[in-house]
Amino acid sequence: MFANLWYHVKEGVRSIFTHGLMSFASVCMIVACLLIMGSFSLVAVNINGMLGQLEDENEFLAYVEESLDSGQAMSLQAKLSEIPNVASATYISKEEALEEFKAEQGYSEIFSDIPAETLRDRYSIHVEDIQLMSDTVEEVRGVEGIAEVRAAMEIAEGFVMLRNVASAIAVILVAMLVLISVFIIANTIKLATFTRREEIAIMKMCGATNWFIRWPFLVEGILLGICGGLVAYVAQWGVYGLIGKAMAESGILDIITMIPFQDLNAMLLTVFLLVGFVIGGGGSALAIRKFLKV
Repeated sequence: MFANLWYHVKEGVRSIFTHGLMSFASVCMIVACLLIMGSFSLVAVNINGMLGQLEDENEFLAYVEESLDSGQAMSLQAKLSEIPNVASATYISKEEALEEFKAEQGYSEIFSDIPAETLRDRYSIHVEDIQLMSDTVEEVRGVEGIAEVRAAMEIAEGFVMLRNVASAIAVILVAMLVLISVFIIANTIKLATFTRREEIAIMKMCGATNWFIRWPFLVEGILLGICGGLVAYVAQWGVYGLIGKAMAESGILDIITMIPFQDLNAMLLTVFLLVGFVIGGGGSALAIRKFLKV
């Protein structure tokens, strides 16, 4: 068994160098397809990351009934924190709310005579999953001692819709690119296999089984796919770095955030190698199938 395995690997490696130009073309096609697929995926990942940050900043306010004193108002924190999907419930007293209002207006001296009693004690509530925000708002509204709840549901729903659309587009594009890549690689390898059709026919006539003939081609395709995945990973690293540098110099990173490549490199390398493996092996299997019918 090990002798056969070594033969298949040796023949696959030999074929790569024997048909150097076609091997180079196959690797280039794999790199191009993976770069396109990786670029779209990284854009989707960054969009999803930015939406996640916006979701973390999204909050709603729960106003305490005026009849409760500060001690009773603070005691509501435990009840609010126990509600499912509530990440945190921060108590804001009347005095703190007034100071925040003055700071936001920028002309605090104009409002110096406003008493704190004109405002209500409140809670700033962050949720864990913004998609469940509507249910969370209703549960908070039902807590005894809460007089009113104000939540920008339109913004929350907009974040959810944008994230879902971005994820759906990314999945569709990646799926389409994988199919296109397999088709292109299959046809590229088929051209290389076409020149060896007589060799395959002779092996068949000598009694070689289909799998004995097929394995060297699969090894060749898998090695080309893995090689293409490694080259594409290095190229994607460079492209991502250049884009990040350009965005930093333009100042656009002050507006949007970009996930560091170090946080993505392990996942990206794994995906590129896996996809390269599938594309190379799948393309070879499709290419050789026609020539086995002798």
